[in-house]
Amino acid sequence: MTMRFRATALALGVMGMISTGAVYADAPALKSVHNGAATISYRAQGNGPLVLLIASTGRGTQEFGPLAERLAQRGYRVLRPEPRGIGGSHGPMDGVSFHDFANDFAAVIRNEGNNAILAGHAYGNWIARTMASDHPELARGVVLVAAGAKTWPKELSEAITMINDPASSREQRLDGLKLAFFAEGSDPEPWLEGWNQAVTQSQRAARKLTNRDDWWAGGKAPMLDLQGGADPFRPQASRDELKNEFGDRVTVKVIDNASHALPAEKPVETADAIADWGDTLKD
Repeated sequence: MTMRFRATALALGVMGMISTGAVYADAPALKSVHNGAATISYRAQGNGPLVLLIASTGRGTQEFGPLAERLAQRGYRVLRPEPRGIGGSHGPMDGVSFHDFANDFAAVIRNEGNNAILAGHAYGNWIARTMASDHPELARGVVLVAAGAKTWPKELSEAITMINDPASSREQRLDGLKLAFFAEGSDPEPWLEGWNQAVTQSQRAARKLTNRDDWWAGGKAPMLDLQGGADPFRPQASRDELKNEFGDRVTVKVIDNASHALPAEKPVETADAIADWGDTLKD
């Protein structure tokens, strides 16, 4: 093959990737940082302003891969820290509060830069809001990804407990996932795996040890309330709960045909909503 032919073939290949939208960000790097007695492992990829992704109850951030990839394509550096008890993250699990978890992830941001968009999925939105309250200098903005309403049916919390229980049958867990996490037409099977009962118990205990007033407002940072249109934790009547309370700080965005597992069901749409909003923030 001549040099001219190789150059032409390479150019055509690049053009083909661009025309099909197949643009790939760098693979994530695995890093770690210490916070007192805790060691927090995290993945980092992309270049640009920081976005820190926080997982839901009892789950890790590996499943945020497609979401992180899209955010990196959009010009962000994406950080995915694992909570204590998952992957390479470890530290005290008893007698800890939201403030301890917030300090874990604050250490990640300080290891990478000055501040970040804090995007917490479901339970993770509480930790994002705690971070913005405890460490306002680190919060460019807060994204509540499928945050629950002020109240929700008890059966939804019971479903999470059942899904976490190894004694539950596959059919029971699938029913729980369909009830609480996945919209009609979405495949819940990938979420049969990835649950950590000990982490769930630690996180629930931490909620009881944390004063709600400490974190509810999420500091004074701008806030994106990103909701799944079919999320039973966030019914239609609760759409504007936070906007009514905090006014122009809050932007509400609803993604249709998605439930409480929003970033897994609609990773590209979720990433684009975060990036579109993030692009409007001032440094």
